[in-house]
Amino acid sequence: MTGILVDGLSWGLILAGGLFTLVGGIGLLRLPDFFTRLHGSGVTDTMGAGLILLGLALQAGFSLITVKLVLIFGFFLLTTPTAVHALAKAALHGGLRSEYPERDRG
Repeated sequence: MTGILVDGLSWGLILAGGLFTLVGGIGLLRLPDFFTRLHGSGVTDTMGAGLILLGLALQAGFSLITVKLVLIFGFFLLTTPTAVHALAKAALHGGLRSEYPERDRG
């Protein structure tokens, strides 16, 4: 019985992660400017990858694979926000401004 429950929960997490990444991809197409696209993709990418990796860890059980998946998730938690911040700072330094000037700081 617990095997079916773990399988259902892991597939639910994998599907939810896929949904988050799909919404992030749609956001890249639909959001109005670079900075909102960057924010939308960064948040949904981190959440989607986290849910997918958690679902895969449940599928793997307690093993070395689970440890590797947790390390990959930690890598995502460190690198995705850092990359989004670096891209935003580079865009501001390059003179790119938001379509909403009342939101610009600086």
